[in-house]
Amino acid sequence: MVTTLGRASLIKALLLLCIAFVSIEARGRLVDGDGITLIPARDEKVFNVLSFGAKPDGKTDNVEAFMDAWRAACHHPGKARFLVPPGVFLISAIIFGGPCTSKPIVFQLSGIMRAVPDVSMYETTEWLLFEDVHGLVILGGGTVDGQGHLLWPYNDCKKNKDCARLPASIILNKVSDVSVRRIKSLNPMGFHYFVSRSQNVRLQRLRIIAPETSPNTDGIHISRSDLVRIARSRIETGDDCVGILQGSTRITINRVTCGPGHGISIGSLGKYEDELDVSGIQVKNCTLKGTDNGLRIKTWPFKPNVIPIKASGFWFQDVIMNNVKNPILIDQEYCGGSHTCNMQPSKIRLSNIFFFNIVGTSMTPQAINIKCSSAVPCQNVHFNNVNLKTANGAPATSTCMNAKVDIARAQLPALSCH
Repeated sequence: MVTTLGRASLIKALLLLCIAFVSIEARGRLVDGDGITLIPARDEKVFNVLSFGAKPDGKTDNVEAFMDAWRAACHHPGKARFLVPPGVFLISAIIFGGPCTSKPIVFQLSGIMRAVPDVSMYETTEWLLFEDVHGLVILGGGTVDGQGHLLWPYNDCKKNKDCARLPASIILNKVSDVSVRRIKSLNPMGFHYFVSRSQNVRLQRLRIIAPETSPNTDGIHISRSDLVRIARSRIETGDDCVGILQGSTRITINRVTCGPGHGISIGSLGKYEDELDVSGIQVKNCTLKGTDNGLRIKTWPFKPNVIPIKASGFWFQDVIMNNVKNPILIDQEYCGGSHTCNMQPSKIRLSNIFFFNIVGTSMTPQAINIKCSSAVPCQNVHFNNVNLKTANGAPATSTCMNAKVDIARAQLPALSCH
C-alpha cells in the first residue's frame, strides 16, 4: 500500500536515526584524531622487519622475520612502530596477535606484502590476521597483493555449496579502536578485508582492486561488529563492494565509489542458526558504476533451524547510480550459489528503510525491485526524491510486493505495492 508521507511520522523517524548516527560520530573521534603520520615521533621506537632478517626479494617467505618483529613491537613498553619498508616481501599466513603494550601500535606498510600462492600454506581462511589488538593504526601507502589470480581457477563455490573459502587478505578479528588508511589491496585470494567481532574501526582512503570476474572477492565484509566507518575509498572487485552481515550495528559508508562489483549489500541474512540483529546502517554520498546491484538487502527463505532476526534502521542518501543493473533491490527470496531452497517465506523482519536522493541510470528496465516476505512484510519503507531512468533514457519500471511504503516528492519510476 502506498500513502503520502506524513510530516509527523517522517520527523519522528528522522529524529531516531539522527540520534543513532550522532552517537556513531561521537564514539569514533579518538581514532580519527590520532595525529600519527609517516614520520615516527621522537619517543617512538621503530621495528624494521629488515632488522629481523626479512628479505625484500619477492622470493623468500618472510613469515618468521615478520613474526619476530611484530612480537618485539607489540610488547615494547613505549610507543612502537612496525615498519615494512619499500620492497617486495613474500609472506605466508601470519597472525599479528595482541593484546599489545603499545596503544596504539602503528603498522606502517610502505612496501608490498605479497602472498605465497600455495593454498596448502593456509590452514584457515586468513592470510594477514590482526587479532585481539586494541589500539591499532595501519598506514603507509603500501600494497597488499594476494596473488589471487593464481588461485581463482580452483574456486568452485558457485557449483559446490561445501566449498572451502579461499583466504581473505586482511582480517580484523576481535579488535577495537582501529584505523586503516591509504592501503592498496590487490587481487585477494578471497575477501579483501574481513571485519569480524570488532568495535570502533575506521577504514578510509583505501584502494581495493580485483577483476570483475574474480570470484568471492568482497571488498569489505563486515560481521558481528559495531561502529565501523568506511570513507573516501574506491572499490573495484568481483563481488560485493561492501557486504554487511548479521550482527552488524552502527555502520557508515560515506564517499565510496563502487564498480565493477555487486554493489553495497546488507545480507544475506537468515542463513545460519546463531545470527544477531542488524541495525543502524548509513550509506551516503556514494557512486556505483556498472555494478550488478546498487543498494541491496537480501534474506534467505525461512529455514526451520534458524531463529529469525530483525534488521532495521537503514539510511541510503545521495547515491548516484551509473548504469547499474539493479539499482534498488530488496530480495527476501534470496537463494545464492549452488544452494537448494524450500522457498518458504522469510521470517526476517525488515523495517525503517529510507531511500533519499537516489538518482541515475539502470542497465535494466526494472530499476526498483521490492520483494518482501509475505509472512512478515517490510515496514516503514520510505522513498524521497528517487529518480532512476534506463541507460537509454527510456522510463524505468518497478515491482513492489509485501511492503508498507511511503513516498514523498518526485518518484521515478512510479511505485505501487501490493
